[in-house]
Amino acid sequence: MVAATALLGAAVLAGLSVGAVGLPPLGAAAALLDRIPGVSIHSGLSPVETQVLLQLRLPRVLLAALVGGMLALAGAAYQGVFRNPLADPYLLGAAAGAGLGATLVIAYVPGNSVGPVSVVPLAAFVGALTGVGLAYGLGALAGQGDGAATLLLAGVAVASFLAAAQTAVQQANAESLRDVYSWLLGQLGAASWPTVGLMLPYAAVSAICLLTTGRGLDVLSVGDDEATSLGIRPQRLRLLVLVAASLGTAAAVAVSGLIGFVGLVVPHIVRRLAGGSYRTVLPVSLLGGGAFLVLADLVARTVLSPAELPIGVVTAFVGAPFFAILLRVGSGRS
Repeated sequence: MVAATALLGAAVLAGLSVGAVGLPPLGAAAALLDRIPGVSIHSGLSPVETQVLLQLRLPRVLLAALVGGMLALAGAAYQGVFRNPLADPYLLGAAAGAGLGATLVIAYVPGNSVGPVSVVPLAAFVGALTGVGLAYGLGALAGQGDGAATLLLAGVAVASFLAAAQTAVQQANAESLRDVYSWLLGQLGAASWPTVGLMLPYAAVSAICLLTTGRGLDVLSVGDDEATSLGIRPQRLRLLVLVAASLGTAAAVAVSGLIGFVGLVVPHIVRRLAGGSYRTVLPVSLLGGGAFLVLADLVARTVLSPAELPIGVVTAFVGAPFFAILLRVGSGRS
């Protein structure tokens, strides 16, 4: 926990300091501390640099930390509830479902809102929950709902179907195609304080619910009968985890688009470094996922500066080879 917190703090400081307008790390930290009531510190930043820090960099870094943390936390929770190390928001259809829901809103709802309320997170939530439910139900119909291979194939099938439906919606609404594509590739360039405020309540509810299930997931790993004898209600626990993880995934996808591999790779790294107990895996995944995506976003906005690389491309470049290495190491040990 201490190492993960330090890593997240270092990533946030790097994200605040590096960019088209370079800011001294100590000055950026001092400017943030100066905003705390009762604290007065001279940062040495000019008024323009202070505005860049507070209005551009800080909301983007905070949003990256929220999105990365929620994707990693949801991935770890899915893996625990399904007892499947390959489960993540993408393989189980949650992200594809959330993407379809958000695409429908972008294509058919003027202004993406009903009155003053944005309906993109709500549509993404319903889509994410539908995707997970379809994947799990399809796996259960095969007679091996907890089997890794069956669940994986069910998730791939559901995700492919939902992606096809999303493509059909895009083709039927060519005028919104550009907005949908930029959203699908994953982006944080439109991050702002209202966007952070939009995601924060969903992320807070999801994180609180999931972080309280660590002990239950540890007990569930030994089997439903044993868990029941120890006072755990497996079906109720699964429902809580599925709803909470889908809510977190939906909120992340709604504000950032589709960003892959965070929920798959980060929990694997955490297990290798901190052990397999979900009382540790869940909170460390939350912190580690936030740090990972802040650093990925830093690469996305600087490697081709002044152009910006979609953040989903960066996470795929990092995550795909790393996960291939993990699979190779795991097969070698077995």
